[in-house]
Amino acid sequence: MKEKVIAVIGRPNVGKSTLVNRIAGRRLSIVDDKPNITRDRIYIEAEWQGKNFVLIDTGGIVEGNDDEFVSSINSQVDIAVQESDLILFTVDAKTGLNPYDYDIANKLRQTKKEVLLVVNKVDSKAQEALASEFWALGFDNMHLLSALHGDVGVGDLLDIITKDIEVQTNSEIEDSSIKIAIIGRPNAGKSSILNNLLNQKRAIVSDISGTTRDSIDEEIVFDNVLYRLIDTAGIRKKSKVEYGVEMFSVDRSIKAIKDCDVALLVVDSTQGLSDQDKKIASLAEQYGKGLIIAFNKWDLVNNVQTHKYETEIEKDAPFLNYAHKLFISAKTGQRLEQIFKTALITQKEREKRISTGLLNKVVNESYCLNPPSSIKGKNLKIYYSTQAKVNPPSFVIFINNKDLIQDNYKRYMLKKLRENFGFKGTPIVVSYRQKGDKL
Repeated sequence: MKEKVIAVIGRPNVGKSTLVNRIAGRRLSIVDDKPNITRDRIYIEAEWQGKNFVLIDTGGIVEGNDDEFVSSINSQVDIAVQESDLILFTVDAKTGLNPYDYDIANKLRQTKKEVLLVVNKVDSKAQEALASEFWALGFDNMHLLSALHGDVGVGDLLDIITKDIEVQTNSEIEDSSIKIAIIGRPNAGKSSILNNLLNQKRAIVSDISGTTRDSIDEEIVFDNVLYRLIDTAGIRKKSKVEYGVEMFSVDRSIKAIKDCDVALLVVDSTQGLSDQDKKIASLAEQYGKGLIIAFNKWDLVNNVQTHKYETEIEKDAPFLNYAHKLFISAKTGQRLEQIFKTALITQKEREKRISTGLLNKVVNESYCLNPPSSIKGKNLKIYYSTQAKVNPPSFVIFINNKDLIQDNYKRYMLKKLRENFGFKGTPIVVSYRQKGDKL
């Protein structure tokens, strides 16, 4: 059964994102006292008393403004209204009735959708009395609340918006989608890739870096496999990140990496793999996520062969040799479908299990082919190996003394595991334990 979709609409800075966060019960949308913080549509799954629904947080509507983003925000709102079953038209009790509220009310009436007028920031009896002026907007239903404090009207609002939703009986439904986080530096083309893959203008695209501030996710089926695409804000060097909205955006991007299955690192081919790209890639490795490096804007790179490009990357960043590399163009659509196919291959590698017998055979043969040097007359002995878990593949090798295993030999053993079992696109974790250590 299709979940009920509720769009939160209103002019900037009336508390839409605060309301969304309050309803969702966690901090998802960025909240700041600057207007136009939320620029894209943010889809959030929410639940109340066992009833599930979807919230759409939108950018603030501003009529009659020629700013570059205003028309983009308005188009995002138009799409959100089309997709919604109910609209929460949010206004600000503290600032009172605003001319823009009338413009938005007229815009919403033309949609013929069900609209509930939500008067936010009602933090006192005095404001409650003054809120009656919003009846002038001409809606039949009005609800007063304080999204910031949550002690006025939020629970009643949830009762109203979920009254026609059935209780979800099967709470054990498992998310079987492959979650792909689209990550990278600002202006590498992440949002353009998302829009092209979805074949719709889902995120705002601009030549100005930093346009995407929230993480945006969307589901799509390709070759009968469900994928969840997560577009994230660009991650700049830490020294250049300003406190406030940008810092929260970066935090959200890092959380998206933690929550995904496969990270798609988008690199601007015209600039090459930067130190910042390497740092972002290391985050994916650190959190054990599959990694695809997508060199975007490949249509702008002249007379360069992909294998030559890959060879240079392998020399410059050998720790990324395990990652898949794609050469794509969001502008022309070149090789974009390879993203889905490669993500599926990568996820299967992340879930791969090696039998204990075969693993021990490979580890012991590798040891015999290249035994480590002794340290102070003591030799390393390997007793037993086992795979502890998947996502990412993790192995434990039991040895006689952890002081006898050197970093170069750890790299050698890691290399032999990849040579024998693949694990292309995914980091693998190998830990060494000695007798008495817990698994």
